[in-house]
Amino acid sequence: MRRGESSSKKVVTKEEWEKNLREVKIWKEDMNRLVMNFLVTEGYVDAVKKFLHESGTQPDVDIGTIFDRLDLRNAVECGHVEDAIEKVNHLNPEILDTNPQLYFHLQQLGLIELIRAGKVEEALEFAQEKLAPSGKDNPALLEELERTMALMAFENASKISVEEVKELLNDKQRRKTANELDAAVLKSLSDEKCPSLPSILKMLMLEQNQLDEKVSYPRINNIVGATLEGPVI
Repeated sequence: MRRGESSSKKVVTKEEWEKNLREVKIWKEDMNRLVMNFLVTEGYVDAVKKFLHESGTQPDVDIGTIFDRLDLRNAVECGHVEDAIEKVNHLNPEILDTNPQLYFHLQQLGLIELIRAGKVEEALEFAQEKLAPSGKDNPALLEELERTMALMAFENASKISVEEVKELLNDKQRRKTANELDAAVLKSLSDEKCPSLPSILKMLMLEQNQLDEKVSYPRINNIVGATLEGPVI
């Protein structure tokens, strides 16, 4: 019994728990679709092809679109924002038209790249033409713009001491924007914007936490190993 557990809790042995699990019907086709969904969403092209060959499970999207997504992600993560915008408009112009916040974040990253390169005058003009109009209509975006513009208050961006501003120059900002763009592109292709498997695992942990209040049972504490542990009687 874990520390703090009530002795009135019902105890389910490992043998009982495993017996109940064996009685749950899980279709192989459903598992295959779940795996394929993860591989496609995460952009593992080679794994998608191999899994398709081995299981016969068809992906929900054309495999070629995975290369398009990887190309877009690479452009953003390398700071080539205009190239990324051109590519996504060529792929589907409605993506940015229907996602003004995403378009703002791409332009924000473009501004950051200009500041990073020390092109202050060009950055000021860019902010006024590309970003200021969006900020006027959305206070949250205006706050993001002001935070980005604060980068220019420092002569040497690499010596910025204010963490909230400095993080904009971190590669994490590029990856964050790349993830946002990738999710929008994926949703336009298949109505999915993130893999289902992580969501299911999060739901598993939430359900276990709720069940802990009533029952002592074998838990899955290590998601990677997926081994049952306990209960301690």
